[in-house]
Amino acid sequence: MIARRPRPRAVVLTAPGLAPPAALDALSEDLDVEVVHAAGLADALPGAQVLLLWDFFSSAVQDAWGQADTLEWIHVAAAGVDSLLFPDLQRSPVTVTNAQGVFDRPIAEFVLASVLAHGKRLHESMSLQRQHRWEHRETTSLQGQRVLVVGTGGIGREIGRLLRAVGCEVRGAGRREVADDPDLGTVVRSDALVEHVGWADHVVNAAPLTPQTRRLLDGTVFAAMRPGAHVVNVGRGASLVEEDLLAALRSGHLGGASIDVVEEEPLPADSALWDAPGLVVSAHLSGDVVGWRDTLAEQFVANARRWLAGEALTGVVDKELGYVPRSTGQERA
Repeated sequence: MIARRPRPRAVVLTAPGLAPPAALDALSEDLDVEVVHAAGLADALPGAQVLLLWDFFSSAVQDAWGQADTLEWIHVAAAGVDSLLFPDLQRSPVTVTNAQGVFDRPIAEFVLASVLAHGKRLHESMSLQRQHRWEHRETTSLQGQRVLVVGTGGIGREIGRLLRAVGCEVRGAGRREVADDPDLGTVVRSDALVEHVGWADHVVNAAPLTPQTRRLLDGTVFAAMRPGAHVVNVGRGASLVEEDLLAALRSGHLGGASIDVVEEEPLPADSALWDAPGLVVSAHLSGDVVGWRDTLAEQFVANARRWLAGEALTGVVDKELGYVPRSTGQERA
């Protein structure tokens, strides 16, 4: 009698209070799925081929890495993978995929809302309302506003497309210069921001966190911005030097900032960011529209079916670069 080949094993890392996706039930006939919290990951990894990081900010993978003896594929249910890419994983043959595409439109809409709210002075209106003050003011038209989008991946491109559609003039900043990009127009080098930010009314950071983008927006960059400029950060908190942003806002050089990500999350109650002039803080929610977790789960299930069939995976991350390169196609380790 021929022994039946055991089904592949998948481990799902989640957090207390964060239920695993119900969509995984669709894989029950093809995968043995084990759901664990960080404390149980090391015991669950031996013999597993697939790891789903449903708790996508967890650092437990690095701690348990020595037990990953048969791991082939890790899927991160997020766009950013900076918290995962430790050196041993980068050197390994394990394929890493992310939630490419899921957050592009929601984050672009959030950026548009932030730019509009700043130009139309909506946050000031709310403050005046709370004070029962009727104060007439003039606002800025979005038509013709100049926006520099830092980050030329899917999220940055959707931001560029949406802002161009409402009349903004858009440029991008990335690793390489491009003269006529279809989504972002002129693309300048992000390591030369000081030379280009003075052009923009709004500077939007949508770049992944890499060694090159860490602390990218600092005091030198803020000083080079035009007086009254507005900064939007939907990338990673560590890409922006918060002390320098505070100084630029307090001095009145910058006209405002909208930040959805901060270096320490949740933002501590005693952080100076809460009360900085012209600063609007949101709790890392720019991409989290209603139903986003269902979409993430469905994306993983679709990729798992590709993996089971031996087909190319989508959203494959270049582990050295730290993101999914736009120029490469699907691949499987």
